[in-house]
Parts: sequence; C-alpha cells; structure tokens
Amino acid sequence: MLDKISATVLVAATVATGLMAGVFWIYSLAIMPGLRSTDDRTFIGSFQAIDRAIVNPLFLATFMGALVLAVAAALLQLGQERRAVLLWAAAAAVLYLVAVVVTVAVHLPLNDALKAAGSPADMADPAAVRAAFDEARWVAWNIVRAVTSTVAFAFLSWALVEWGRAQAAG
Repeated sequence: MLDKISATVLVAATVATGLMAGVFWIYSLAIMPGLRSTDDRTFIGSFQAIDRAIVNPLFLATFMGALVLAVAAALLQLGQERRAVLLWAAAAAVLYLVAVVVTVAVHLPLNDALKAAGSPADMADPAAVRAAFDEARWVAWNIVRAVTSTVAFAFLSWALVEWGRAQAAG
C-alpha cells in the first residue's frame, strides 16, 4: 500500500511541478515580452488583471501543492531501499522551494505594489508607477523561477525512473 501512495505522490509532485514550470516560462516567453511593448497604462492595467486572475484556488493549490508534494515524495522514500529516488526528489523539493521563496520575496511585493497603485485610468503619472514596479527585476527573478522549477521537474521525472528501476529490482 505504501508503494502505491509513494508512486502516486511522486507522480502528482512531478505533474504539479511541471505545470508550475510552464506557468513561469509562459511569463518569460510570452506575457512579459508582450506587455513590454505596451504603453504604461496598458502595461499596468493588463498586469493587474493577470495578477488578479491568477490568484485563484486552482493556481494556489498547484503552486503550493508542488512544494508539499515534492517534500512528501522525498519523505515517503525514507526507510525504503530507494536512495536514488529520495535524493532526486529531495533535490527537486529544494529547487522548487527556491521558486517559492523568490515568489514571496520578489514577485508578491512587486505585484502587490502595482495593484495598490490603483486604476491606470486614474493615475497622474503611470510612467512613474511602471518604473517603480521594476519590470527588469521582476523578469530576471522570474527566469530564476522558471529555471529552478524546470530543473525540479526534470529531477522528479528522473526520480520516477529510479522508482521504476527500484520496483523492477524488487
């Protein structure tokens, strides 16, 4: 029974982490480059709308679930004869934790400050609001999230391979 739970948690951690890597990459590859070319009011209004939309139960469950599941996937290997699975899953959990910490330390404060600036239509100086947002900082740290979560996804994928090998060796 523990093997089925272990496998299920490992698969769920892999899927959730892969989904989050995709979210971070879509910001890097499409959303932020698309917004970069817009005028200040459009940038602020669009970013505010995206930020409001992404804060929803499914996103939050996936964002935090990836971390909880990766940690659980590693912990479920303790006492088993699957040291390689434990190491790969633990490394993935640490890497994904970096993405969470970056989100909390960098992205949330920037996003919240932009939301607190109010409606772009009512701003006297939207260029100053956009400059205060520090788009370059947001983008640079998002690349860190994209890379760490992608490597975490790869590590969890390899942990699944190692889990299968351990099962086959029996």
